[in-house]
Amino acid sequence: MPKMKTNRSAAKRFTKTGSGKLKHKKGFKNHILTKKSAKRIRQLRKDGLLEKGDESRMKVILPYV
Repeated sequence: MPKMKTNRSAAKRFTKTGSGKLKHKKGFKNHILTKKSAKRIRQLRKDGLLEKGDESRMKVILPYV
């Protein structure tokens, strides 16, 4: 059976944690920040964890992560 290809765009956006969950940066923090509250911008700094339902779909495009 041939090797499975990793989706390179997804590989750059997700990293695996020690417990095996997938971690990602949050979106909506690039521009038009003036109308967003300081609290909202501060919370966007934190990394997010992928939901369990999405994680199963990611296993297909990230077989070796």
